[in-house]
Formats: sequence, C-alpha cells, structure tokens
Amino acid sequence: MSRADALRSLLHRVRVRRAAIAFALALPAGLALVAAGWRLLMVPAGGTLVGAMLAVAVAAGLARRAFLAIDADWLNRQLDRLRPEFEDSTALVWLAPDALQGLARLQRDRIAARVDAAPLPELRTPWPWRRLALFWLGSVAIAALALTGPTRPDQATGSLHSGAAAGPELPSALEVVEAQLQVQPPAYTGLPARNEVGLEATVPEGATVRWRIALNASPDAVRLEFLDGVELPLVLQDGHWQGERSIDAAVLYRLDAEGGPTLAEADAGLNRIEIVPDSAPALRVFSPDRTLTLAESGQRDWLLEFEASDDYGLASARLSITLAHGTGENVVFSETVRTLRGEGEAKRKRYRHRIALAEAGFEAGDDLILRLSVADNRVPLANTTRHPSLILRWPLAQGGEAGTLEGVVRDVMPAYFRSQRQIIIDTEALLAERSALDAETFVQRSDAIGIDQRILRLRYGQFLGEETEVATPPPTTGEDGQDEHSEHSADDGHGHGDPEPSRTARFGEIDDVLSEYGHTHDYAEAATLFDSRTKELLRSALNAMWQAELHLRTGRPAEALPHEYRALDFIKQVQQASRIYLARVGLELPPVDFGRRLGGDLTGVGARRDPLSARQEALDWLVELWTALERGEPADLDALDRWIGQRPAPVADPLSLVAALDRLRRDPDCRGCADALARLIWPLLPRPPAQVPARPQPDAAGERYLDALHAESADREGAQ
Repeated sequence: MSRADALRSLLHRVRVRRAAIAFALALPAGLALVAAGWRLLMVPAGGTLVGAMLAVAVAAGLARRAFLAIDADWLNRQLDRLRPEFEDSTALVWLAPDALQGLARLQRDRIAARVDAAPLPELRTPWPWRRLALFWLGSVAIAALALTGPTRPDQATGSLHSGAAAGPELPSALEVVEAQLQVQPPAYTGLPARNEVGLEATVPEGATVRWRIALNASPDAVRLEFLDGVELPLVLQDGHWQGERSIDAAVLYRLDAEGGPTLAEADAGLNRIEIVPDSAPALRVFSPDRTLTLAESGQRDWLLEFEASDDYGLASARLSITLAHGTGENVVFSETVRTLRGEGEAKRKRYRHRIALAEAGFEAGDDLILRLSVADNRVPLANTTRHPSLILRWPLAQGGEAGTLEGVVRDVMPAYFRSQRQIIIDTEALLAERSALDAETFVQRSDAIGIDQRILRLRYGQFLGEETEVATPPPTTGEDGQDEHSEHSADDGHGHGDPEPSRTARFGEIDDVLSEYGHTHDYAEAATLFDSRTKELLRSALNAMWQAELHLRTGRPAEALPHEYRALDFIKQVQQASRIYLARVGLELPPVDFGRRLGGDLTGVGARRDPLSARQEALDWLVELWTALERGEPADLDALDRWIGQRPAPVADPLSLVAALDRLRRDPDCRGCADALARLIWPLLPRPPAQVPARPQPDAAGERYLDALHAESADREGAQ
C-alpha cells in the first residue's frame, strides 16, 4: 500500500465514525418527535409513516454532512499538529512524485519515509456512549408515553355511537392560524418572487404583495386597514383570505374582521411593511480628473472615461456636448446630444468616449462643456443621475478680456479698472520717499502718477457717455469737484464740428436736427444701461479722480491721496452693483409639437412652479405637544398627524411615530402610550438657544468661605 493510500484509508475510517455517531444521535430524536406529533397533533397513520421516513432521511442527511465535513485538509492539519516530524508537509504525500520538482520533491520523499517509519495516530472520534444512552432512553420514554397515553379523539368510542353529531364549537377569539406574504418584485429588478412567513416584511419599492391568511374561524368579512387611509378587502379562496396591493412606500396596517369572534389582541396589532428604495445610479469619472481643464498646446482630442453602477441595472447614458464660442455678450452656443454604449455587466458599465476638438469647432477663447446623465431601468419613471459639468477651456492670450472670467460670473467692469488701488500705492510710496528726492524729481513722479489717474478717469468716463480726450490738459474744478469746462466746442477734439458736406440737412427731420445741434453722448441713458444709482456712483468716482489728478499734476500728492481713497471707495460700490451672470450653457427649451401649433389647444399647459423653496415652519407646536403629553393633558394629535404625512417625511422613521400615535388614539387613557409617543418626539424638538449657565451651588466649604467674606466685609463697614 502506498503512503497516499494509507492516508486515504485513515481518512475514510475517520469519516465513517463521524457519520455513524451523527446518525445514531439524530435518529432517536426524530422518531420521538414523530410519536409526539402522532399523539398531540392528531396526525393520521399515513402521515405518521411519512414522518418516520422523514426522520430517518434527516438523520441520514446529518450523517452525510458530518461525513463530508472531514476532508484531506482536515487530516493534514491533524497529522501536522500531532506529528512535528512531518514538518507541516503532510499535504505533499498526497501528490505524485512526478508532479513535484526540486526541493518540493525532496521534501515529499523525506516525509513519506517518516510516514512509513512510524504508525499513523488514531484520529477517529470515540463513541459517545453516555450521550447515546441518554438520547435513546429519552426517545423510548417519549414514544411510550405517546403510545400509552389517553386515547386520541379520532379513536374515542363516543365518535362511533350513532346519533346526531355535535355542532362545531366556536372559538372564543379569532386567531391567525397561518399568515403568508407572497412578494412579487417589479419585473425590471430581475429579482425572483419569494414568500414571507408572517404579516411583516421588507420588499423592494413597487413590489406587489399578496396576503394569504388562514383563521381559526370563518367571519363574514376580513379586510386590511392601512394607516394611510386605504382599506383592502380580502377574498376567501381555498380556505385562505387573500388580497394584493402594490407597495410604493413603507406602510403600517392591521387586520380587521366582521361577523364573528373578536380578533385576538396578539393579532390585532399594527404590522409593518418596509421598502427597499431603488437607488439612483452612481457615477465615477476617471478622465478628466477635474471639472475645469485648460486645453494644452497642440491638444487634438479630449478623453472622457467614467463608470456607472446601479443596484438593479443601467438603461442608458447620455452625453450633452455644448460649445460656447465667443466672449462677453456675443456668446454663441451649439449643443449636441449623444447616447453612449458601455462595456460590462448590466449593473456596472464602463464608458469611454473621445471627442475630436477640431470636428467640434473648438477654438481659442471657447469653452467645451460636457454634461453626463445616466438612467436606470426603473419603471415607470427612471432614476437619473447627472454629473457636474466638465469644462475644457481654451483661454485667450494674456491681456484679453476673457482673463477676468471666474467660472460663469464676471464683472461688467474690465480688469484694468481695478488699478485705482495701484495709484494709491504709488502715491503713498512717493510720499514715503519724499525726503530722499529733490524737488524736480518729486514733481515729475507726481505728474506721472497724475497721468495714470487721467487715463483711468477717461476709461471710466466712457461708461457715462464722455468722449476720449485728445492732448487736452486736465480741467480745473471747483470746490465741489464739478468740471468747470464741460461745454463742447466745434474744435474740442471730439469730432462734433460741421456736419458732413455730402449731406444736406432737411428742415423738420429729427435725425438731422440732432446731428446738427445735439450731442447724443450727453445723455447718460444713450450711452449706458446702468441704473440711476450706479450712474451717481460713477459720477462721484469721476469727480474724486478729477480732484486727485489736479493735485497730482501740480505736485501735491499728499492732498490728492484723500480723493484717491474716495474714488476707490466709489469704484468698489460700482463693482458690487454691476456684477452680472453670463450663462455658459445653451438654452434648453422643450421640443415643439408642430401638430398643436396655432391650434389654441392648452391641454397639459400649466403655470411654471415657483422655484423658491418653502419656508421651514416653526416647531413651537411640537414643543407644546410634548409638554402636554408629559403632563398628561389633552394634546393636539391632528397637527402631528398632518406633519408626519408630509412628502417627503420630515423624520427618518415616520412609521414608528404613526404607530405610537395610533396606539394613543385607540386608548387615550393609556399613560404608557403617551409616554412612548413623548419619547419619540423628544429627539425631534428644536434645540433652545444657548444661554449663560447658572452658577453651581457651593458645597459646605464654599458656604464657609462665602460667610467669611461677608463677615469680613461687615467688619470693614463697621470700622469705617
């Protein structure tokens, strides 16, 4: 016999012993249960025989399970533990020598020699004679009691006597003998139908639940009363009361019967059916790794790679590609929508799509915006997950106006309008260096700063309809900062001289009158769309700049500094008042139904809902309700009922509150029911505002210390 055969023989002996012990212990217990069922449950003779055969089959199944629990790995672990000389290498003996090479083959030969040299240990489990005796004696005693006990009702002599049979005795209370819920999940989930024992279950959202209830009597009618106001009458079929309903939200219900005994208290309570909601798909984007990506030099395409997963299955993935071309208010949008196909199983797919930038018309200064949406296969309304927009931006060259964009919000004022702060910095630096500069250099630098102030003033003036000055000295201003040279002349450099000689003015034409005698830019409304307050702020800023420029050009920067700060303050107010939002997405309008155009059919057309969120209601009434429950006073339970019935529910577990509320309504005098409802309401109460904590009461030592202080104070007052 080879070494492997010796190990197999030992393994077989251990297995047979374990199986025999399991069979010998399980068989008497099964036969005793069959005998007790024959006596107590009035099982007929045929059923008793089937039960005995079933007991033998169960014992055989347990023996087989014990037999298969012992395998070669178990034997190797035992031998390695009991025989240290095997060096934890018993498993190599099972393998053929040709299957091993090198050190493994050498180790196998060494362990095989040691297996031959020493007898294998006895690993069979000893027979548990004491336990076997107790099991068999107990089983024989139970069988004897069942066979020699009182005569079964079907063997009573009274039942063989002739005469009128006694009518069935009605039970004192109606009880549920058997309750079963048949759960049929929605078809799109792919889940199999299942049966739940009892009247409570957790089902998928939208599942159809069918009740099968057997009672110990036959009332006239049975129905299910749901606490959401729905009543489901049950129909008696094949001895069971049956009915079905689709469950879209977690519900509480109770069983109610009419025309028979009163339902037992244990079966008249509330039953709960929870739901497992269908989760929306999950999106995970791998490339690009950020929401805003700047296009690199020479980039020709843009890779989009993401993964989607869902609890039941994915339906479709849509990619919306929006190209925003242009800057400022001259932005043109073009949008295309593509359906993507992924790779993988139904519940998890990976998508990969490459966008050719040249084909999309992507140029410098453009934004390429991607919006992902993935839907699952939920019926009738699919869950859709939308990923935040992914933007590829090709920025303009430095100095362009697009450099002021921050996301999709930009200032109406260009970036160079923010240089008033730099003028202040330069002025303060000049004043700090005044002691180290000669008078001529100081005046020249002050004049240079004044020129910068003039350029900035002219740029702001364009927003109020003023025209660009050409080589004209700065105007003089009065004490109030108003321009004393605001009148125009024919040769003021603004191009408002004689009209064009090629055209003859016509009498009475408003355009010819305005072009000859008027200046359109004198009207602020014709040059800007700013509101009146913003215009006043701009005028104040320009007046301050006039004063600052006057003092800077005349070599008095210290006197110009206060006006510069005033101008900066006005500029900041203008910037805050003139921020606008540039929508960098295309206009999304519903598709036009050409069959209904110009027909006057308003079916399905409703007012747009208010996008504003509802105001959160105060919970003072909830505090009053909790206080009333704690004091045992009458409470307004209807307000709590309406609050719980909101959609979505304001609490995490509304069913517990509904159940406690229902128990209190059915028994208003139940103090325990009121306390249970108060305990559930307590975590929902709003927290009171923070207050100064009360000073703790002093202990005995503290009292003595305070008394000593008072006595010392009294002594001082007496001495004075």
